[in-house]
Order: sequence, then structure tokens, then C-alpha cells
Amino acid sequence: MIAATEPRLYAVPPAIDAATDADRPIEAPDGAPKGPWTLEAAYRYCERMAETHYENFPVASRFLPAQLRPHVAAIYAFSRTADDFADEPRFEGRRRACLDAWDALLETCYYRDVDHPVFKALRDTVRRHDIPIGPLRALLTAFRMDLTKHRYATFNELLGYCRHSADPVGRLVLYIHGYRDPALHRFSDQICTALQIANFLQDLSVDLPRGRIYVPEEDLVHFGVSQDDLLARRVTPEFVECMRFQVARTRSLFERGRPLIRRVSPGLSMELDATWRGGMAILQRIEDMGFDTLSSRPTLDKRDFAGIAVRSLFSFGRRLLRGDV
Repeated sequence: MIAATEPRLYAVPPAIDAATDADRPIEAPDGAPKGPWTLEAAYRYCERMAETHYENFPVASRFLPAQLRPHVAAIYAFSRTADDFADEPRFEGRRRACLDAWDALLETCYYRDVDHPVFKALRDTVRRHDIPIGPLRALLTAFRMDLTKHRYATFNELLGYCRHSADPVGRLVLYIHGYRDPALHRFSDQICTALQIANFLQDLSVDLPRGRIYVPEEDLVHFGVSQDDLLARRVTPEFVECMRFQVARTRSLFERGRPLIRRVSPGLSMELDATWRGGMAILQRIEDMGFDTLSSRPTLDKRDFAGIAVRSLFSFGRRLLRGDV
């Protein structure tokens, strides 16, 4: 584990004088209980958030070394809360202000302690693992984009969004595990982008009423799917062909990122394998439904997750026996 040092801010402007700013109270936009917070209590707060929020894919699962789980939970708590600012009804009318405040707290925690459970834990995490602020800032950029941009003209434009919303998550997890090789980060980007797009395809019926369409407009035009068809939830042959293409392309992204699983430590390898299989299972579920994600949202249940975990363990065992680990 890297010794605790002051992390690099990279492109962040110089911080204001810490001694002056220390006397200024910082309002927590998320309504977290006021301190004082100990580091242990702050990590427990983040871990509870990771355990209680529903997700398609495991967060800081038992595949990971016990000493790293709290750090993954701290990053999850930071990003999950910011996501709530962008999406949850209780933040309506103050979403941008909350994200701006969260951004200010993020920058502050890089140069001094913040008496907030998420940022006390996050400060310890970024110092121990020498994590730059860039990926965390990128996540906030994505959440700000969510406030105004709800459609994407091209696939390349959608990939640009994923570079902010998804790819930083994988890079942060790699930083926590001590992996800084750009080649590994590129594989991670492919998996994270695939997970994000799989989620978009899964959530089509949920996003439409909110005015959000994440299927690129160029693909809708190419396959002959009109906006009226989508809003009326008409599962036309054209829509099925369009979704078939979306699923196939997303599977190819998963395959492009798969080499990462064999190039990291055993615990992270099993976690990544389970995550990879979970994303592919969602795509298979969409295909099994006849690509009709307009009528209902495909999901995985506990039995699915149990099966994914077992297959990941067996896959790891086979690699171990072959001497690939």
C-alpha cells in the first residue's frame, strides 16, 4: 500500500489559504449528520451506503481484500451522492447548487480535513492510494451533463459522455489496487463504457418518461425507428433490429475489455469477472425478452447474482489449475 501523502490535484486551480478557509463552515448539501466524525465512523457511513443502495453490480464485494473494501465504499459514497443530486426528486430546484457544493468539498478535502463522513473517508483514501482528483471531477462533470443533455446524436458523442460517467469509476478502482499502467486503464475503460451502455439499454422504459434517450439518434435514423414509436412504446421490427445492433456492439466492448481480468490480482480479477459477467447477463436478458425494453425493465435477481459468483469462482479455479494466475 502506498504511504499516505498529499495527493496531486493535477489541473485544479491553486487552493485558497487553508488557514483562512478553515474558519469558514461548509454546508453539506446531502444532509449528512453533523460531526465531529472519526475516520472509523466515516468509513462505516460509506460502507452502509454501499450496502443499502440497490445496484446491478456488486460494490466492494467479498472478492476484494478486506483492507480495500472501505476505500471502494468511500468512492462509491462520493459518486452515489452526486448521482442523487442529479436524479432524486428531493434535490429538484437545487441540483446544480448541490453539485457545485459537492465539487467544492471535493477540492477542499484534497488540501485539508473536512468534517463530513464522505469526505473524511475520501481524503484518507486518496492520500493512501495517491489518487488524482481528475477522475472524481470527471464524475461530477457527467452529473452536470445529466441536468441538461438527454439525447446523443452519435455513438461517438455517447462515448464522450461515458468517458466522464463510467470510465473514471474503473480507473479509481485500479488506483486503489495500485494499478497505474495506461494499458490496463484502457481495458478498464472498455468494460466501464460497456456497463454504462448496457444500463442505458436496460433502463430504456424508465428513461423515456423522463425525456432521456441514450440510443444514438444516428442509429434510430439508420434503422428507421421514429421518436413517436419510442414514446408510444411500439416494439416494431425496426426497433428490434436497432436493439439487436446495440446489444451486439455493447458485447464487443465487453470483449475488448476482458483481457483486464487476467492481468490483475486474484481478488480484483474475481470481482472484475463477476462484474463483466453481470453486464453480459443483462444483455442476454434483453435478448431473451425479444429486445423489448420498452414494455418493462430487465433485471437480475439474487439467483442470477449467485450463479455469476459461482461461475466466476470456477473460472478463477480453472485459471489457477492451468497456472494462469
